[in-house]
Amino acid sequence: MATLKDVAKLACVDVSTVSRALNNTGYVHPDTKKRVYAAAKELGYHPNVMAQALRQGKRRTIGIIVPSFFLSVFAGIVTGINQEAQRRNYAVLLCNSGYDSAVEKECLNRLRSGFIDGLIIGPTGRNSRLIQDIQAAGTPVVQVIRDQIPRMNSIVADYENTACEAVKYLYRLGSRGIGFLGGNGQIVPFRDRYDGYRRAIRELGLEELTIPESFVGHTFEFGYHQTQELLFRYPQLDAIITSVDAQGLGALRMLKEQKKRVPDEVRVMSLTGHSIGAMLETSMTAMEIPAIEMGRSAVQMLLEEIDAPEDSRLTPKRLVFTAELVEREST
Repeated sequence: MATLKDVAKLACVDVSTVSRALNNTGYVHPDTKKRVYAAAKELGYHPNVMAQALRQGKRRTIGIIVPSFFLSVFAGIVTGINQEAQRRNYAVLLCNSGYDSAVEKECLNRLRSGFIDGLIIGPTGRNSRLIQDIQAAGTPVVQVIRDQIPRMNSIVADYENTACEAVKYLYRLGSRGIGFLGGNGQIVPFRDRYDGYRRAIRELGLEELTIPESFVGHTFEFGYHQTQELLFRYPQLDAIITSVDAQGLGALRMLKEQKKRVPDEVRVMSLTGHSIGAMLETSMTAMEIPAIEMGRSAVQMLLEEIDAPEDSRLTPKRLVFTAELVEREST
């Protein structure tokens, strides 16, 4: 089995240069780095990652657990995490919980027993004790999008004010029958969005147009069927705010089938913008969250915790981002 010394000898450099080149821990001239890589490939050299971890006290690996990728803000979050992790020479292990707390628990147990220095998670809210135990055992944790656990590092958006501003924006356009599609009220972003919607509706003296059982879904099908129910219950409906883009897509589809012109008869906007919204037949207005930037910030916050001296305990941080209104054809 080839060693670091073998690679150094073939590349005609010293061992420390090989180490810097392969680990990206210091400057190495590009030509020299190419020779090192070529030598390592020729010899079939693979670094002993476990040995490096023992020497450095780090595995240089981050665990990520998110509930979804499809038409989700978490796709942007993961992109930002990957970008910043690669820049910092960290690898990532990615798990998709699928909004299932049992799957999330399995992912947590696998990662805590595995090869990670820290964890970034969009929690379901059902495994808070386990997540706290993982952190207490010495693995730093950062929550993204969903800060379900108080006094733990988190990267979030101002969901309540985002929803409040969305209602006021539609009101300025002339809408007076503004409906709302939420999600699971036990999940912080969904709960806060509803609170913001309700606050603005009361301030403006409007009627709240919601469906009590609507706080259970986040899918295209959910948006489709709940829009149908809103139209049936509230003939005065002239605008719909959806919590996520997938709901908005379902809403637009139902409105088209019901021959409701968008935006002339019913305006539609999402509170969690995704790039696909700009590519629809009727492009969708959204309050867009800077997901990629939030993902990068999550890594920065996590590594600050990882790199902190063992005898120091950092105060938990909560970084709040602001959504930006992007006006498109649907309003």
